[in-house]
Amino acid sequence: MALTRSEQMARIRGTNTEPELLLRRALWQRGLRYRVGGKTPAGRPDLVFASRKIAIFIDGCFWHGCPDHYVRPRSRTEFWAAKLEENTSRDARQVATLEADGWLVFRVWEHEVFEALDDVADGIVAAIAAGNAAATASWRVWKVEPLDEAGTLERRHLRELRGSSPDREVEQARHTRKWARPKTAPLAPTTDT
Repeated sequence: MALTRSEQMARIRGTNTEPELLLRRALWQRGLRYRVGGKTPAGRPDLVFASRKIAIFIDGCFWHGCPDHYVRPRSRTEFWAAKLEENTSRDARQVATLEADGWLVFRVWEHEVFEALDDVADGIVAAIAAGNAAATASWRVWKVEPLDEAGTLERRHLRELRGSSPDREVEQARHTRKWARPKTAPLAPTTDT
């Protein structure tokens, strides 16, 4: 029997997700030591290098408005629209607060961890070694409007997380193309974090 939407959402974990565990393991293997959920001036990022003032957030494509993979829900649209806008606004505030306080902030999409784990981990290692990170654009879908009654066309409102570019709008056919997560072996328990 199929799970209800509520049952499905209740099963989504907020911490120790598969992308988090994969990235933590990759960084640990590269010799980096970090705090999981350590406290910062702007909340608790997924990984924190407190002495170096580095924060790493691993963002889910649905929850944080991935421009490539966000899919607008068809039910409870007002609730989900408010949730998306709230999440993306919080993301922008976190980045602004941390960077104003001299922190390096990495925001990594979950699909990047699955598709290019070594590239993501190596990029973080290189930026930490250099003591800086180039602030790359991080676009978010913060609002989606259906344009027809069938809901097959939509207007996506995108915002750059660091506010360095003006908002933009994209009109497109509604898609449900979630990225195809590669099938991986189940993660073995670890005590290295």
